[in-house]
Amino acid sequence: MGKQFDKQFKENAVQYYLAHKELGWNKCAENLGISRNAIRSWVKAAAENAGEVPTRGAGNYASDEEKENARLRKELRDTKDALEILKKAIGILGN
Repeated sequence: MGKQFDKQFKENAVQYYLAHKELGWNKCAENLGISRNAIRSWVKAAAENAGEVPTRGAGNYASDEEKENARLRKELRDTKDALEILKKAIGILGN
């Protein structure tokens, strides 16, 4: 998983890029110690959200409820996988 940056850092990075466009994506990203893709996505997100960079985190869920639902679905899937493994182990050991 990539490094997590807070909202203030992202907004400052966007402002830095906008103030130093002549440097280009690569040099601005290098100066800030982040990837080119990160700064590009933050600038794009800021342009689409009235200057604010969303901070939803991994998955970019529309709400905390959606994020929790996704976490619970993953937990259920992992539990089902574990149950299947246990069933197979019982079948092998039962013979």
